[in-house]
Amino acid sequence: MKLLAKWLLSATALLAVTHLYGGVELQGFAAALLAAFVIGLFNVFLRPLLILLTLPVTVLTLGLFLFVINAVLFWAAASVLDGFQVRGFAAALVGSLLYSLFGLVIDSALERLFPQQ
Repeated sequence: MKLLAKWLLSATALLAVTHLYGGVELQGFAAALLAAFVIGLFNVFLRPLLILLTLPVTVLTLGLFLFVINAVLFWAAASVLDGFQVRGFAAALVGSLLYSLFGLVIDSALERLFPQQ
């Protein structure tokens, strides 16, 4: 139940990002659901590998390179989906930052609604 709620809220967060920032575009809620799913898959499977491969750069930049990794994954999700467009790397960076902020709020709310036992 918690996973389904997170997926629906993440798709809604993507729609909110498109309304707040013009560099990210979605063609409806179905595209947002698919985009949230693909971003989630990329974060589960590709993000740890990218973090491991770029660990020296991440350490040198005191962790700021993680923003670049998030933007690349956000941009990659847009490149494999038809209904999800991101206009360049700067738009991917801003979009991924906004999406991450919404994700923090969603995670916090879901932890209160579904406490771990």
